[in-house]
Amino acid sequence: MGKLALAAKITHVPSMYLSELPGPRQGTRQDAIDGHKEIGRRCRELGVDTIVVFDTHWLVNANYHINCAPHWEGTYTSNELPHFIRNMGFACPSNPELGRLLAQVCNEHGVETLAHDATTLGPEYGTLVPMRYMNADQHFKAICVSALCTSHYLNDSARLGWAMREAVEKHYDGTVAFFASGSLSHRFAQNGLAPEFAFKVWSPFLERLDHDVVGMWQRGEWADFCAMLPEYASKGHGEGFMHDTAMLLGALGWSAYDGQVEVVTPYFGASGTGQINAIFPVTPQDGSAVPQPEASRAGSYRAFPRL
Repeated sequence: MGKLALAAKITHVPSMYLSELPGPRQGTRQDAIDGHKEIGRRCRELGVDTIVVFDTHWLVNANYHINCAPHWEGTYTSNELPHFIRNMGFACPSNPELGRLLAQVCNEHGVETLAHDATTLGPEYGTLVPMRYMNADQHFKAICVSALCTSHYLNDSARLGWAMREAVEKHYDGTVAFFASGSLSHRFAQNGLAPEFAFKVWSPFLERLDHDVVGMWQRGEWADFCAMLPEYASKGHGEGFMHDTAMLLGALGWSAYDGQVEVVTPYFGASGTGQINAIFPVTPQDGSAVPQPEASRAGSYRAFPRL
């Protein structure tokens, strides 16, 4: 039997990469980088062999998808922000065996999922940025899960998270970490105002909303948070409609989760968005509170809005 040893909500802001480089932004995201390194250190301490990243930069329009090619290596430039991340080298081993197992159990739980273990598809920067700081020596294997889901229900994403935990704990011989890689509020600064909002959140409403949510996490108010998640994702401009967060909470037991979050990198603003590094303690759960797929198809949660 395997183990889910660590779960976290993490930032992947591209200004972390700029923070490494000579120039006016050098050193400005060291707190976020240090948070990644601390989470990586704890993973090593816990014996984690594979990190599964729910990546809100991998956009998909049908099904859920897992990138578990044997090895990723190359040079990455962001098509979204090519002036922030350009020509960034990367190399990381993956875990095809675990990727196939995750997909198999997700399908058994009624969540259609495809594992891609023979693909030229590379990971997005929601995976590459954290691996840069947590896994520079390629100590961990990594798996990327699509979490920018345009036609999906949050209930199904929660169910996928739980199924992946079941796959690890019942069928995998190893130790795994799950990361929700995405922001809290994700309302970028309006074009032309980005420099002014480099270290700010777009509006007082969004900043207050994010702080209130982090407080709920720290106090363990999970029933209330899960109930408000669809509306928070919509009105709070949650990144990827917060499918990564639904996956993480699903893996932890959804509204029955009883952990209290530890903030590793305090909440901060970046280009208008709200960011954090936070560890969600893994506690024993039976999955009884996790939504069933058929509940979502009855329309209880709305899908990501089309623009």
